[in-house]
Amino acid sequence: MTSPWRRIGTGVGLSLALALGGASVVIDAPPAHADQVRDLEYWLNDYGFTQAWATTRGAGVKVAVIDTGVAPNITELAGAVVGGTDVSGLGSPNGQTPVGDRSEHGTLVSSLMAGRGTGEGTGIIGVAPAASILAVSVAFGTNGATLSNDEQIAAGIRWAVDNGADVINMSLTRNTLDWPTSWDDAFLYAFEHDVVVVAAAGNRGSGTTEVGAPATIPGVLTVGGVDRNKAASFDASSQGITISVAAPSEQLVGVVPGGGYVQWDGTSAAAPIVSGLVALVRSAYPKLDAAEVMNRVIATANPNGHEVPSPIYGNGLIDAAAAVTASVPASTAPTPTQLLEEWIRVHRRADTAPTPAPETTAVAPVPPKKDPALPAHNLAAAWLPGPLSLTYVTVPLMVLVGFGILVTLFGVGATRHFKRLRSKR
Repeated sequence: MTSPWRRIGTGVGLSLALALGGASVVIDAPPAHADQVRDLEYWLNDYGFTQAWATTRGAGVKVAVIDTGVAPNITELAGAVVGGTDVSGLGSPNGQTPVGDRSEHGTLVSSLMAGRGTGEGTGIIGVAPAASILAVSVAFGTNGATLSNDEQIAAGIRWAVDNGADVINMSLTRNTLDWPTSWDDAFLYAFEHDVVVVAAAGNRGSGTTEVGAPATIPGVLTVGGVDRNKAASFDASSQGITISVAAPSEQLVGVVPGGGYVQWDGTSAAAPIVSGLVALVRSAYPKLDAAEVMNRVIATANPNGHEVPSPIYGNGLIDAAAAVTASVPASTAPTPTQLLEEWIRVHRRADTAPTPAPETTAVAPVPPKKDPALPAHNLAAAWLPGPLSLTYVTVPLMVLVGFGILVTLFGVGATRHFKRLRSKR
């Protein structure tokens, strides 16, 4: 979870910080006025959120934020956090004690998604200001955690599902394409319970050049990032074929513990904007299942002149107004559950033990049949002609002999006849 941020100050313009290699330098300055901060939220108008609010503001939808926890007593989040837990063993049971590296991160994410402002037109207002938050605190890379990083994620997902989450926001990455088998079960558990999981693609500035898990898990709604001009954010957004949609990821504003405002970059910020959009769709169309909700977000995305789908923009830039009002055909694509189950069937086969062959009953071998006995030797039969010799030898020979005898007799008779004739002369 590496999203550089810089504190916003008053005076001439804004006090900004430089972010190098994923680290951030915060410049101390007096806090900005709340109305000045509202003016910085360009994405509310540019991506159709203010228009979408005429239809819904996300009421009745719970979004679980699996992150570093949400700080209490934040004015913009008053009444927004309705439950929480800590799966690291380092935070408070309600998930409202920021823990781990960059402990401000979970509060930033939550304010960007469901902030409720500080008054009329002042303070941070999230893209789904009426949605509720479940704060699930994790602590990555921190000594003393009771579970590994991977197991914290699996446990956090299951808790979120069991406590009524409709959406799960994951502004984090494992920095690898693959994931542990414990995530197979956890994500399937979420999908089978009709939960939409939104994940950040990852940040190039943190060394993540391609999308990493959980953004590579089939069935997850993966978010890439664009800059203020809606062009690909090559500094803040990783690339990959699993990106579903793109959202703003630069010059975003959020609240940190203590109530200060900072400006920050990264798909860690783009993801909660999309999670808030999913909350708007779920609120506007409560009868749609998770697959159809995701289909609405994807089908109404704006290609913005680019060939989509692409590994940079996914299916295009989100359009909140269209997502909650447009007529969208029903999806024919596989559901998240089907996608992940098929991936597990194909890719986890080598990890499963071979099924033993069924036992067979031994059958005694059948003895070979004996040759029939030879007929008794008959000496007389050996001298008698057989059928073949009678047909082809004996009969023709007897005919020939008989014909020879007749010729001989005829010759003898003729000879005698001529002799008699001569004697008479």
